Amino acid sequence: MMPFDHYNDADDGAVLVAFANGDPFAARVLTKRLMPRVFSQAYRMLRNQADAEDVTQDAFMRLWSIAPDWKQDQAQVSTWMYRVVRNLCIDRTRKHRESELDEGLDAIDPTQGIDQKLQDQHRTVALSQALDALPDRQREAITLRHLDELANAEIADRMEISVEAVESLISRGKRALKSLLQGRKQELGYEDDTA
Repeated sequence: MMPFDHYNDADDGAVLVAFANGDPFAARVLTKRLMPRVFSQAYRMLRNQADAEDVTQDAFMRLWSIAPDWKQDQAQVSTWMYRVVRNLCIDRTRKHRESELDEGLDAIDPTQGIDQKLQDQHRTVALSQALDALPDRQREAITLRHLDELANAEIADRMEISVEAVESLISRGKRALKSLLQGRKQELGYEDDTA
């Protein structure tokens, strides 16, 4: 067993292999490194703390179960975890789409007037529905770029595609969103917006 500090400079793959070889410190190191990002991704996708905690736990259970078969020349552990979390969230969203959408609306500013709160809720629902209508890859690229604020190169790494493909997905996704929301400008309170 290696001391906890020994893993400071080790990459995630090496730490996962050490865990698979029986080092309990390795699990703590990976959990400390990956947990904030995993939970943040799950929370952003699900908009519900309890569901995000469940997905985070499920993702780590899957990581621990595949540890004995992990090969360090495979994808990065963080990329593998990103995909697992994304798939778990998509599965959970499909099962609980309506209730999760309602829970996502709780983040409205309490100092706003009731009319503004209702308008903001309506806009949130409309955007969520429009995002849900996009093909999975376009939605993922737009979400990573504009909600997670990742650079195109980081998105390309996570999605295992080229930067040019990321730019294309984002561009097509934005055009599709604009088209989906175009006829709803007045309903959403953007009747004076010429964009």
